[in-house]
Amino acid sequence: MKNIKTIAAAAALTLVSFASFAQSVSVTADTLDSAEAKIAAKAQQEGASYHITEANMNNRVHMTAELTK
Repeated sequence: MKNIKTIAAAAALTLVSFASFAQSVSVTADTLDSAEAKIAAKAQQEGASYHITEANMNNRVHMTAELTK
């Protein structure tokens, strides 16, 4: 029983620490390239990598990405 509690606690702490390194950012721009450039600049400023999760194009581009360290 003690081992199960220890494993559950370790799993919970692992998830909490992983979530603390992820950050979502959104930008708007005139083109897809300029929106991605803004995301890349924010990622570089934070010392993180990025993964684009969403991009919409109407009159302007709205892009969302997740930064991870």
